[in-house]
Amino acid sequence: MSIGHTLLGLLESGPRHGYDLKRAFDGKFGHDRPLHYGQVYSTMARLLKHGLVEVDGIEPGGGPERKRYAITEAGITDVEKWLAQPEKPEPYLQNTLYTKVVLALLTGRSAAGLLDTQRSEHLRLMRELTERKRHGDLADQLVCDHALFHLEADLRWLELTAARLDLLAAEVAE
Repeated sequence: MSIGHTLLGLLESGPRHGYDLKRAFDGKFGHDRPLHYGQVYSTMARLLKHGLVEVDGIEPGGGPERKRYAITEAGITDVEKWLAQPEKPEPYLQNTLYTKVVLALLTGRSAAGLLDTQRSEHLRLMRELTERKRHGDLADQLVCDHALFHLEADLRWLELTAARLDLLAAEVAE
């Protein structure tokens, strides 16, 4: 996720302070990984430097001055381009799990045990996400669905790999 583009998109509804942007981001997108305030302000400084936002006002506060940011026309154009550009699919061709299976085979460890342990962990997380989905709002349900679909694909890979483990072991041994 592009944090800069997300913050720009949030600014399209009107000027906001950094802490308002953080709250809006965390409420809509940061359920599992909320932004740190430092990340918000460093991102806003970068967007300001590139002319994508401007300071709409400065107010005194109990601590440092509070800047209110507004998106510029260049920022709106940048968000439009980003939204129109498709994301590159991530095929995970050389992921860590595959590496672990091959290394287990190469070192004489139990690749089947590794796959069973991983399957259990995937199923545990799927149960957790399914429960979270039951109690979440529509946005949280969609986020959970995305994660669940990826986990289901991983489970299919785990099953296929387990079924082909003898063939893989023979290839690895060559």
